[in-house]
Amino acid sequence: MNLIIDAGNTNVKLAIFKKSEIIHLETVVVDLFVEVVKKIFKEYSKVQYAIISSVGSLSEEQIKVVAIFCDLHELSNTSKVPFKNSYASPQTLGVDRIALVTSAYYFNPHQNNLIIDAGTCVTYDMINDFDEYLGGAISPGVQMRYNAMNEQTSKLPLLEKKELLDYIGNNTENCMHSGVINGITLEIDGVIDLYRARFKDLTIILTGGDTLFLSKRLKNTIFADSKFLLKGLNYLLEYNKH
Repeated sequence: MNLIIDAGNTNVKLAIFKKSEIIHLETVVVDLFVEVVKKIFKEYSKVQYAIISSVGSLSEEQIKVVAIFCDLHELSNTSKVPFKNSYASPQTLGVDRIALVTSAYYFNPHQNNLIIDAGTCVTYDMINDFDEYLGGAISPGVQMRYNAMNEQTSKLPLLEKKELLDYIGNNTENCMHSGVINGITLEIDGVIDLYRARFKDLTIILTGGDTLFLSKRLKNTIFADSKFLLKGLNYLLEYNKH
């Protein structure tokens, strides 16, 4: 069994994999991480290996707790990967993006894949049919757009996403919802169109916290999987055991 830990900007996801199957999954705030880790190892004593992908939200002390219970691999830009990395500055490539590209490599090998992770930021990552990672793009996510309008103006309120009744907003809040939701949807569809024009037989994979919210709004055909990053981390753990 493998313990997979994805520490994002706001929460930490912990998953237990039995081979390729997720048998346990939970999301916690950073402050409860150590408590939950101890509980997991008490319940799943057969876990022998773990991998952590952290964007900086976990402290060294918190990470060291995992190493007490099993062999731990901390994902970094020096970890082994199964694809060719042509990123110009591989030392700055986020570990979450490494995991997403790895997941695409195994999910749809030797094909053109665009992975879109709709989380705190929206990231776009391209791996081509030569198994070569080319790079992509980063833009603000849904909640970040709401936050920016609130923080950088004096009168706009802080909102959270909701269903749109009409793309024409008839008050300030509805105008903000229309701007954020239509803006990010049109952006994603537009980026997909750009990549489709350049890469034939392109598979689009959408993942991240806003997967379900956004997937039904996109005009392009996509494969949606909110657990895509966790699967990539499990592949990387297995790849780096050897």
